[in-house]
Amino acid sequence: MSRETPEVSVICSQVIAEVERAIVGKHHLLQQTMAAILAGGHILLEDLPGLGKTILSKSLATALGLNFKRIQFTPDLLPSDITGSYIFDRSKNQFELRKGPIFANIILADEINRASPKTQSALLEAMQEFQVTLEGETMPLQEPFIVIATHNPIEYEGTFPLPEAQLDRFLVKLRVGYPSMKDEQEILKRRKERQRDEVAIQKVSDAETLLAIRQTVEEVHVEEDIEKYIVQLVNSTRSDKRVLVGASPRGSLALLKLARAQAALDRRDYVIPDDVKDYFNPALVHRLILEPEYWMKQRAAEDILDNLLKSIPVPVIE
Repeated sequence: MSRETPEVSVICSQVIAEVERAIVGKHHLLQQTMAAILAGGHILLEDLPGLGKTILSKSLATALGLNFKRIQFTPDLLPSDITGSYIFDRSKNQFELRKGPIFANIILADEINRASPKTQSALLEAMQEFQVTLEGETMPLQEPFIVIATHNPIEYEGTFPLPEAQLDRFLVKLRVGYPSMKDEQEILKRRKERQRDEVAIQKVSDAETLLAIRQTVEEVHVEEDIEKYIVQLVNSTRSDKRVLVGASPRGSLALLKLARAQAALDRRDYVIPDDVKDYFNPALVHRLILEPEYWMKQRAAEDILDNLLKSIPVPVIE
């Protein structure tokens, strides 16, 4: 492999540029989302309504050339509404499978915490094993398979908090955030000029291309000192007095995969410490269980991770 990986960077830059026709001023968020997709993980978007989470997901799917399904999670949603079920066909006198929306490349699980724990658990096998089991029959899901879930951080009435086992399935947790005043004005300008709500997003990739560049990411080199740095960072979450339960080895693997993806996005075939630092918070913030006195403090987990990041010496890589 050469010292550069331009194919990954070029394709992903084209995808991000296309999505930026609909999403204004969120280049860093789109790059983090693209890194998570390259790393083969699922994404949790936690933020207020109206900030573009649904548009972002749909635009990404269109630009990547992937099948897209949206599931609106509600308290009365059943597991079979996600996975599908067998329906008796009277004309054929037999049961036939009607596949649910889970059989797509990108699934938008909108307001995932509004569904009951039983329904939420229907996603667990799909997210971890990339398969579903119906009536004892196991069926593989399409490749690639990516779940993008949205979560409202301030509305708790009629919701069911995600259990730690399911939160751990998400590779990253990202926040969209409000646009700047300049970007918000640009949103208004673009809407006025195109004279319709929908933004025409062009396909610039496909499923086969994404799977190929994912394999390229697997070839990105990671120095032993970088591996040690990742382990030290994750281990620090387990010994902090403010943390009841720290990140598991799944957190270390998430950091490794995201760092490699970022290196490929930056046209490098090797990881540097900054790649790890950039994803320390997004990869681990949802994997920590804090001591009770910190539960109600806003951004407590983020602040703890920021402090831990400063406390671990950064390796020098030649």
